Amino acid sequence: MSEALFIGVDGGGTQCRARLRDAQGRALGEGLGGPANARLDPTLVMKSILTACRAAAAAAGLGEEGLRRAHAGLGLAGGGQRKAVARLLAEPHPFASVAVETDAYATWLGAFRGEDGAILIVGTGSCGLAVVGGVQTYVSGWGAEISDEGSGLAIGREAIRRALWAYDGRAPRTPLADVLLRAFDNDPETIIDWAKEARPADFARFVPQVFAYAEMRDPLGLALIGQAASDVARIGERLLDAGAPGICLIGGLAEPLRPWLPPPLQAKLVAAASDAMDGAILLARRACGTPAPVVKERA
Repeated sequence: MSEALFIGVDGGGTQCRARLRDAQGRALGEGLGGPANARLDPTLVMKSILTACRAAAAAAGLGEEGLRRAHAGLGLAGGGQRKAVARLLAEPHPFASVAVETDAYATWLGAFRGEDGAILIVGTGSCGLAVVGGVQTYVSGWGAEISDEGSGLAIGREAIRRALWAYDGRAPRTPLADVLLRAFDNDPETIIDWAKEARPADFARFVPQVFAYAEMRDPLGLALIGQAASDVARIGERLLDAGAPGICLIGGLAEPLRPWLPPPLQAKLVAAASDAMDGAILLARRACGTPAPVVKERA
């Protein structure tokens, strides 16, 4: 009988990553796929997941047969939405079993290996999770439409909104506002049409420019990054209030935002033991009752 394999997927609004390990915990391969927020079209999300997992299997010298004996743990943005997860799991897949949780939970599992602590994800979206004494406290992460404060989505969307303020005279024209408006040919109607179809990752594409201009002391850039840092700090403070002894700040904006955060919060930031892909692998192992080995190396 072939040995079981375990694959962990960390899925967000921009892309997903997969890591394959054997039963002894040895890393075999990794792969990348497209957007994997569970709230998106389930066919698209499963396609992204399978793209990443097949790439990980190929890196290990395995094909579809390898995925058929792989127990999958999926840590997905939107993974707490039961109806969305049910739709996703109705899609065809080759895995031996599938366990789904939020990307925040998988990140916490990887970061603290099941011990008390909190994670604060700041990427295209944002979400905080504290787990203390087995009690889970989620903060933010309620979806792009009404939440995800301090995220790439939030920064980019507010940047475009305030650029429009500058266009119609409600705010000063700063160099950053001019750059943002030029991206749409200085045409508000073009912005309106674009925004109707824009996804969170589309808004987040403007974030590097916002940080660059904030470093140059552009008033709009400073206001945007200052607001994002304040929003992230409020999430962090709530996680500490829930009893978390420390917080892992994780995601594509974690390092850019870190120096803008209040010093008392910075003092509570700790390094992660491992990442969300390993957390998702631990999720898969727990779901099928397989004890986790001690992993001494990272993929």
